[in-house]
Amino acid sequence: MKVSRHAKIIELISQHDIETQEELAEFLNKAGFKVTQATVSRDIRDLKLTKVSAGEGRQKYVILKPKDDGMNEKYIRVLRDGYDSMDMAQNILVIKTVSGMAMAVAAAVDAMKWKEVVGCIAGDDTIMCAIRSTEETVAVMDKIRKIVAKGN
Repeated sequence: MKVSRHAKIIELISQHDIETQEELAEFLNKAGFKVTQATVSRDIRDLKLTKVSAGEGRQKYVILKPKDDGMNEKYIRVLRDGYDSMDMAQNILVIKTVSGMAMAVAAAVDAMKWKEVVGCIAGDDTIMCAIRSTEETVAVMDKIRKIVAKGN
């Protein structure tokens, strides 16, 4: 439950300018996660969220960008937990996820900053990743397989 809640938080803060813990708790409750302010506070700490200026004197929560190679453990966990399967069509990689996890998994793939990945588009349970070439699509699939295999 915690991992799916964390994935939903990542999704929510990427879609909305969320300024307070109470506002985040309200979004989570509307999404079916029954949370208290204390739970949200712990989640914010666990995810290492911070506030940045959203303009006009407002602030919003964002994820601190990792200073390493992008293989932040949180993103790896979201990828492992949300991943179901994948297939390729030349330079398009299609990743199937657990229902409702596609946005979070796509954000995780984007956060890894792999040079082969041009970008991702996510629905509810499907992600389409544009990859630079067919050969690089195979390489990205290998990277994902290794990440997912380590979690099993």
